[in-house]
Amino acid sequence: MSLIGYFDIRKELEDFDAIHTEIEKGIVFKGTNLLILMCAILVASVGLNMNSTAVIIGAMLISPLMGPINGMGYSIATYDWRLFRRSLKNFSFAAGVSLFTSTLYFLITPVNTAHSELLARTSPTIYDVFIASFGGLAGILAISSRLKGNVIPGVAIATALMPPLCTAGYGLATLQFNFFFGALYLFTINSVFIAVAALFVCQILKFPISSFIDPSHRKRVNSIITTILLITIIPSIILGYNLVQKERFTENTNRYLQNISVLNSSYLIEAKVDENLQTISLLYSGYGPSEEELVQLKDKALIFQLDTSKINIIKGADAEILLQSTSRYLTEAQELENRLNITTTLLQQTQLKLDSIHNIPAMGENLLKEIKQIYPQIESCSYAESIVFADTTRSQRLPVVIFTSATVIGQNEQNKISEWIQVRLNNKAAKTYFFF
Repeated sequence: MSLIGYFDIRKELEDFDAIHTEIEKGIVFKGTNLLILMCAILVASVGLNMNSTAVIIGAMLISPLMGPINGMGYSIATYDWRLFRRSLKNFSFAAGVSLFTSTLYFLITPVNTAHSELLARTSPTIYDVFIASFGGLAGILAISSRLKGNVIPGVAIATALMPPLCTAGYGLATLQFNFFFGALYLFTINSVFIAVAALFVCQILKFPISSFIDPSHRKRVNSIITTILLITIIPSIILGYNLVQKERFTENTNRYLQNISVLNSSYLIEAKVDENLQTISLLYSGYGPSEEELVQLKDKALIFQLDTSKINIIKGADAEILLQSTSRYLTEAQELENRLNITTTLLQQTQLKLDSIHNIPAMGENLLKEIKQIYPQIESCSYAESIVFADTTRSQRLPVVIFTSATVIGQNEQNKISEWIQVRLNNKAAKTYFFF
């Protein structure tokens, strides 16, 4: 058997009349199909509301929305315009019912937080086009084959028609139209490219044409399909490009931050990154990087393909500027906490000053105990701290020690005691006086 023979599905192909019957049966939305659709929408809405992936997958498994989409692709391929009108009508009705049901649910539910599962359906990209196309191909191939297996449920999960409709309903219910239009665009991508995949497979497998069509009409149909594809795919390419750029910026920024976290003269306290504007704000400790380190920071930014004009470096000494620019985002509790921290710091500083004042008498007592071990004739010690003014602009705190001795202490000994006092108090300006 040749390699091409492995890909030949003609022997497994279902009878064309049976395929037509199955597709025609799948486009109907009334009775059981309609109730199942509404249940699936409610299950998907609850899953999105509770951020439960398992529940959302369950909703996609029971969703019957694939039927009319495959019907549209099949009917265009076979030029069966009666079936196309029925498929389009039923698809529009199903989408409308789904949107109404999900909107009603999100109007009633008390939980309106947009979790990750909701947010994931608001920014479609070119990758969603690939998913819908390959999923649609798998779906129509399964319908066309006698060996269907479990492909259809898998396609329903992969192409994800229900969650975008539910997200659009959430956007309507909460008046967040960026959610509504983003999710509706994702639903449009999935629907269009599933239908196009069905059209492509039906033409490749040469499904019988139901009615004669002249070449000019066929050319016009192809032009309309091409236009719809371009209108659908171009925004997704732009969004996909932006997504890739954002991912690349995030990766480069993380690597850049790892290389500049510690400098010789300071270290990185905080980094604020705006992925949309691609800006980076760096807060460094103390007086920040030196001029030489600033040049190094810019050189490293170029290595990681970052725009140096969008990197803002803030010194720790200038952090108040950053706090002022971000204060509007602080909650009242955070502001109170900041004030409490400042008050606590001031109290601690005041306590240190008071402790220093209280320790002055103890210092004289300690000096007397220490000096008497060498000069037992010294009877008393007085210790004080005086503020000496050199002029009207400068002053210094001057320790003064007075010793009283029962006998006269020689000048050499007095000099030794004075030097010892300066070392002991760690102040070369300390003055020592003696009384006999």
